[in-house]
Amino acid sequence: MRSIWNGAISFGLVSIPIKLVNATENHSIHFRQIHLADGGRIRYRKVCELDEEEVAGGEIGKAYEDADGTMIPITDEDLAQLPLPTAKTIEIVAFVPADEIDPLQMDAAYYLSANGVPAAKPYTLLREALKRSNKVAVAKYALRGRERLGMLRVVDDVIAMHGLLWPDEIRAPEGVAPDSDVTVRDAELDLADALMDTLGEVDMDSLHDDYREAVEELIAAKASGEAVQPAESDDSGGGKVIDLIAALESSVRAAKKSRGEGDENEAENEGDMADVHPIKKTASGKTAQQKSTPKSTGTKKSTSSPARKTAQKQKKATAKSTSSASASSSKSSASAKKQTSTNARSTTKKKTAAPRKRASA
Repeated sequence: MRSIWNGAISFGLVSIPIKLVNATENHSIHFRQIHLADGGRIRYRKVCELDEEEVAGGEIGKAYEDADGTMIPITDEDLAQLPLPTAKTIEIVAFVPADEIDPLQMDAAYYLSANGVPAAKPYTLLREALKRSNKVAVAKYALRGRERLGMLRVVDDVIAMHGLLWPDEIRAPEGVAPDSDVTVRDAELDLADALMDTLGEVDMDSLHDDYREAVEELIAAKASGEAVQPAESDDSGGGKVIDLIAALESSVRAAKKSRGEGDENEAENEGDMADVHPIKKTASGKTAQQKSTPKSTGTKKSTSSPARKTAQKQKKATAKSTSSASASSSKSSASAKKQTSTNARSTTKKKTAAPRKRASA
């Protein structure tokens, strides 16, 4: 890695030659300004406002603008003559516990590399001293024309330095907190704790910039002439007044579901958290459910389908035909019995008449 500053760490009477290397890098995608009419690049040129001519970088200097608009030129030689002991030195001024450093002061981060073989021993000494003390070093250093505040700590086997803002550069949070008094119930705190426990910890190395990946895919699609599909809108309901308890409960369930937890007790939990709705009554005093439910009586009103009605008609016709056949059979049987009785009486009369004829003879 390329160093951006060379100097030394001043540790009491010990001087440690070091190189300053950027510990971070910016992966943001940068865009150029273009002319929409023809796609030409828009560039910024440095033009002197007096003669309206473009000025090269070597002809540009620094100046301080006074309150009345007067420009006071300041040269690099003027700045180099200032009594700045930290011009080429990171001067350690104190060792403090890490929790005494307000994270609001954190700025850019750098790695400090030992510059040369002679620097290895004092570098290692400072690194091990920081490890054993569990403290960080507060230091002053000069970079890009101004004195800065820094914090030295150990990262793996390297001494890292975080640039710090000066205490007077941190603004007080006045007027930022909610104006009205808000009371938080214990039940809400319990649900918040449950949500925190459910979300748990995260592997910081697994986090990545989803937006940057989406922009890269968009650029690749447009470069290849593919159609760009619009992303689905995520309506998070921002700005709406919500039921805090319900939102927390839903968040806990969603977090458990995303982690594959709570499937066995999901139905039970759903039952515990079910909404209760009052039963509405109609003008007659009956509930909507009672009104919509038919009365249960001895004879139920037929709600048969057309097919069922046809089957019932066929059944009745069959029964009627059977009844008619039975009646016809009964009539035939009665007629036969009547005929038999008539024949029997006729035969008896004939037998009685024969002896009478014999007697007359």
